[in-house]
Amino acid sequence: MEIYKGTATFSGIAIGKILYYSRGEYQIRQCLVSNIKKEIGNFQEARLQAVQKLHELYEVNRLLNEQEAGVFLRQIKLLESESYQNAIESSIANEKVNAAYAVMINRDELVETFRHLEEPVIRRRINDMQEISNRLIQILGGAAIRINLGDEPVILVAEALSPTEIMEMDKDKLLAVVMHHGSAVSHASIMAKTMEIPTLVDVAADDEWDGKTAIVDGYTGTFYLNPDAEIQKEYEIRLEADRREREELLKLKAQKDETKDGSHIGLYANIGNMSDLSSVLFYGAKGIGLLRSEFQYLGRENYPRENELFRAYKKVAETMGERLAVIRTADLGADKQAPYLDIPQETNPIMGNRGIRLCLDRRRMFKAQLRAIYRASAYGNLAMMFPMIDSEEEMDEIWQIIEEVKEGLREKDIPFKEIMTGIMIETPAAVMISRELAKHVDFLSIGTNDLTQYTLAMDRQNPLLKDKYNDHHPAILRMVRMVVDAAHQEGRKVGICGEIAADTALTKKFLEMGVDFLSVVPACVLPVRKAIRETDLGGEKVSAVK
Repeated sequence: MEIYKGTATFSGIAIGKILYYSRGEYQIRQCLVSNIKKEIGNFQEARLQAVQKLHELYEVNRLLNEQEAGVFLRQIKLLESESYQNAIESSIANEKVNAAYAVMINRDELVETFRHLEEPVIRRRINDMQEISNRLIQILGGAAIRINLGDEPVILVAEALSPTEIMEMDKDKLLAVVMHHGSAVSHASIMAKTMEIPTLVDVAADDEWDGKTAIVDGYTGTFYLNPDAEIQKEYEIRLEADRREREELLKLKAQKDETKDGSHIGLYANIGNMSDLSSVLFYGAKGIGLLRSEFQYLGRENYPRENELFRAYKKVAETMGERLAVIRTADLGADKQAPYLDIPQETNPIMGNRGIRLCLDRRRMFKAQLRAIYRASAYGNLAMMFPMIDSEEEMDEIWQIIEEVKEGLREKDIPFKEIMTGIMIETPAAVMISRELAKHVDFLSIGTNDLTQYTLAMDRQNPLLKDKYNDHHPAILRMVRMVVDAAHQEGRKVGICGEIAADTALTKKFLEMGVDFLSVVPACVLPVRKAIRETDLGGEKVSAVK
């Protein structure tokens, strides 16, 4: 038996056979061709096959996670671009080489040119180029994509996985995912989390493991290769206990978010696309504490129209009924971009023109979203909040725009409600003036993901910092308390919607601080509810957001 220690990015236990997944590295031979027209035709035929397959993959995966499935639309756009087609056809014609070789050399030249650049937008484009190139090479070379997981569920082990590769696999055949490279906030980990699959990263994988038995402990981050009989029996018992615990958790779906001493807290769900609405209801969340509205802007070729936004928000309002649904206005920029947005290249986009800054620069886009939200408010219990707020001046500008929007709706006799508004507290600056910001809105919501990286001056997606990045840093917890105290002094509610809201080891601490609500991914609602119900605050009650 061999034991490896990794990092768990989604909890759970899995026991099964390993399937080692290796990306195909194709050594394409350079062949001189005499019939240039025929070779260009081969390339175009392969390109069309790839586009068709990507459309199919998008349709299959968009209901699971529309934002992540947008990668397929980006790759289609790249395949259909004239610049890409011209580059390949030019290589075939000028160098008289076979299509597969032309695709390979264009891919390798791009990777070599930009391999030292770490900007998320550039890295994403390189990844897209590598994936469409590999897909074309596979089609042109007649090689099958090794995505078939077989007849029985397996533990998938790989050096690294892209979200595209995970989305191509049969979800019912995945017991667990184990990667050497990656992080808790990588897109591949997010996809696995969306599918509720136990996932480990930082485990040095070996292709000789293929076919061997393994155990994945998604609670401790431990990976057992060829476990002995005693360990396997122990984990079979734990796996059954895990299943029973899940059944017990499901009994909490209709229970109150109430501590042993009768204190209440609002427990909401974070969602990133429309398909998650059913999960919010299934797990019995009080409502939606964070709807990431970027999903309507990404993976497409132009701005969504106001009516398209309105229909989506109307569906949210109607589906949630009396439950509160908080829509965060578009947090675009940094690593959330689309070509049509035409955001100028920035040296450090994480610190750049993103969130509310971009919205205030593009008032037409911002007004369209605000109108859609207010129009949809007539059909349910909506609220909205604004990302990356750093100053009162930004809020003054936002309120001016909101008044213009509401006046326009009144002039056209379009019904709407006066809805609650909130601010995302995501920077140290916002923490320091949180009492002043609280005067402008009804509630504050702490986005600990960005707050942590800005406070620690660490990119949370930088693999070199994965052992140093600490969202439990004392400074972060002190900031949470500062914001809670500041908001309460102004009679405002305050909650947490970052990843640490789902950390049940901190639930009691957050309740003791006086946090009014927590918002977590739907799959974490019941574990957090269990932690709330097992907490005793000694009679000191906190109030729930209305």
